[in-house]
Amino acid sequence: MKILIALIIILIVPIVLLTALSDTPVLTLPDSLTGIGQATPVTVHVSDPHGIRKAAAFIEQNGNRYNLWETGQPSHRLFWHRKVADGTFTFTAGAKNTPQLQDGKAKLIVEATSNDFRGKTVSAEREVMVVTRPPSVSVDSDQHYLYLGMADLVTFTVSGYATESGVRVGDQKFRSWPMPDNKPGQFSLFAFAWNMPPETEPVVYATNPGGNEARGHMVIQFPKNEQPRYRVRELQLDDKFIEKVVNELDPSGSGDMVARFVKINSEMRKENNKALSDLRQKTEPRFLWSQPFLQQPNSKVEANFADVRNYIYKGQKIDQQVHLGYDLSITQHVPVLASNDGKVVYAAPLGIYGNCIVVDHGYGLQSIYGHLSEIGVHEGDMVKRGQVMGKSGMTGMAGGDHIHFSMQLEGVQIDPKEWWDAHWIKDHVAKRVSLPGFTY
Repeated sequence: MKILIALIIILIVPIVLLTALSDTPVLTLPDSLTGIGQATPVTVHVSDPHGIRKAAAFIEQNGNRYNLWETGQPSHRLFWHRKVADGTFTFTAGAKNTPQLQDGKAKLIVEATSNDFRGKTVSAEREVMVVTRPPSVSVDSDQHYLYLGMADLVTFTVSGYATESGVRVGDQKFRSWPMPDNKPGQFSLFAFAWNMPPETEPVVYATNPGGNEARGHMVIQFPKNEQPRYRVRELQLDDKFIEKVVNELDPSGSGDMVARFVKINSEMRKENNKALSDLRQKTEPRFLWSQPFLQQPNSKVEANFADVRNYIYKGQKIDQQVHLGYDLSITQHVPVLASNDGKVVYAAPLGIYGNCIVVDHGYGLQSIYGHLSEIGVHEGDMVKRGQVMGKSGMTGMAGGDHIHFSMQLEGVQIDPKEWWDAHWIKDHVAKRVSLPGFTY
């Protein structure tokens, strides 16, 4: 009996131990995977310290299961690998290799088996839409007058299944939104950037997960001979201004003051503009405003949108940058007013812009206020048109007390002057979509 018990222990203990030391694979499907088309690549992330013995992928639709892909390697039930690095499996799913599929809902299933004693099999599933035909786009018949730095609004309808739609201008995309008041169709606010090649055609587009894209064309009047001519200005720099900027924005730096100034003016400017552009993700999916935008009362325009600035130090040009906004001066430390109703999405120092406030007005439209001496609002505050948010100043890259005012649409900085014009808002916005409370 003792011998029998010993034999049982000798046999069972290793099995229990091997089972306990076995692991379970972890499969992760990409969040972006929502549908498949003719031949959609699918990448699956796999984590298992003992590696994967076999893996396979299937798709189920209307009660039928179809094999998509499988792979395998020699089994290691006793002397398995350890600390195997995470990996990926990539395969193709779609109607091209599974012609039985039809447009509509389906389920994608991936299975993987651990390459150890227990050989645990796990699966990951994802509801997907099979889409083999492209959507279609129907664009409004309005005439869209454009020029460099301007924004506009287009309405359109998408037929068929699409997961993304909007307006593409060159390499820039502007998302679409459902029409307000539950009206059918979609709209997109888009910009024709100040540096966009004039021959670029804005295009309405819609895509589906299968990689199919439909395009629609607007009626555009874009007179090349009437493009804004941006001013070229020379800014004379002295040691006092350079020291002021460098000491404020690069206090821990070292080296030549002029070189540090140029680095701030170029590299920090790019970083700051990217930070502003990223605030587009904090926009509200609704109009937060209903009146024309407000220019700071009694302000004098000291610099225009898209002025080209040559920075001159001791007779030599040391840098060139483009000023994307208006410099508005009145007197020192005047109240800075919200240009329209909205929500504060930024209220803190921001490099060359100094103390800065950004107000979101909905649907990707935001206003920017820089160089302030004081900030009197906080991120998340709702503000009203004309509300005092702070005081003007000369923080950041400012040589005198003023307000840097600019606007951006989906992170692309635009010329604010049209938004100060009630007639323009009526023709380009209120006539095309419902703008609650707008009066003219």
